[in-house]
Amino acid sequence: MDKKSFLQAGHTPTLIAAFLYFDLAFMVWVLLGPLAVGISADLGLSHSEKGLMVATPVLAGALLRIVMGVAVDRLSPKKAAIIGQIIVIAALAYAWVAGVHSFAEVLVLGIFLGVAGASFAAALPLASRWYPPEHQGTAMGIAGAGNSGTAFAALFAPGLAMAFGWHNVFGIALIPLVIVLVAFCFMAKDAPDAPPPKTFAEYLKVLKDKDAWWFMFFYAVTFGGFVGLASSLVIYFNTQYGLDPKMAGFFTAGCVFAGSLVRPIGGNVADRIGGVKSLSVMYVFAAVFLAIVSIGLPEAWMALVVFVCAMLALGMGNGAVFQLVPQRFRREIGVMTGLVGMAGGVGGFYLASSLGYSKQVTGSYQIGFLVFAALAVFALIGLTAVKTRWRTTWGAAHLTSAKI
Repeated sequence: MDKKSFLQAGHTPTLIAAFLYFDLAFMVWVLLGPLAVGISADLGLSHSEKGLMVATPVLAGALLRIVMGVAVDRLSPKKAAIIGQIIVIAALAYAWVAGVHSFAEVLVLGIFLGVAGASFAAALPLASRWYPPEHQGTAMGIAGAGNSGTAFAALFAPGLAMAFGWHNVFGIALIPLVIVLVAFCFMAKDAPDAPPPKTFAEYLKVLKDKDAWWFMFFYAVTFGGFVGLASSLVIYFNTQYGLDPKMAGFFTAGCVFAGSLVRPIGGNVADRIGGVKSLSVMYVFAAVFLAIVSIGLPEAWMALVVFVCAMLALGMGNGAVFQLVPQRFRREIGVMTGLVGMAGGVGGFYLASSLGYSKQVTGSYQIGFLVFAALAVFALIGLTAVKTRWRTTWGAAHLTSAKI
């Protein structure tokens, strides 16, 4: 990639602002996962309840991405992002002041934290609209590297909970959220060539395109695997290997950092060799490593190594998917980001909740991991089925400068 060309092509302050906003939003989106050991101990939650607790924000975020996608097209990415962040800050402030005293209250908080997960549908269009096709993978990868916020939650939340109590972590999280919101207001700028708002019928029209459903499925596997593991691994390392919450958080942070930091690399590799080829390889690796970890490795460090490898594949896959989406749906990028992001969240909800239910019913996490590995194989088969059509229609060389 020509670095000078990339810097001249877009608006760097907006790209940085999108990353920061996305990063902090994702940090609080999965906050219940790193705090789950303390919360479940105080509230007496079962394995399935723990799985549902960490999965609820993921599902809420998935569904709310549609709302955020509509807001992006109707208002603007910047305005939609600001409104969403204010809602999240208000919810955390209330939980900190009033407290969370029951499983039902945890689930309600999880729904509000889902608004942070919906940030995906604002941050990516905010960045994408500034960049031409040949730089989409890199730009979307940089903005999407805000996934690393999930690692910060795993890295700091368990230790802060042990020192100050898990209730007070909600208040501590408000500090960086407010700082980044203020910075975002000054740094972010909406692109001048944003498409006009669409009618609701036009939103539904996108769903009639089979490519939209393919992208939703592909992202349900890559991002679903990423966020599902990010939400669940503290519980997994604590339950499976007896690690204390702080150490389990460190292990989880290592896995999540791996997946989030390679997302820009995944986008850049997709720019260079084509999103289809890059994504195909990532599905193979993701399926293999998830299958390996399902057997229940004897030592925690072994599981850590395999999870890191799986997250590397899933993270690069995330970047590859969003190298392709703007090529196919550039004029509908707001609603498509919402739809594809929603599907990713649904995949994450499925993985996080299924791991809890698998442990509850069978006493092992194996079935949960194996089913998701099988989904990665199905995604590979689907991608192989559509790649020729894509490369000879909207991805043909005479229609786009990007590699498909």
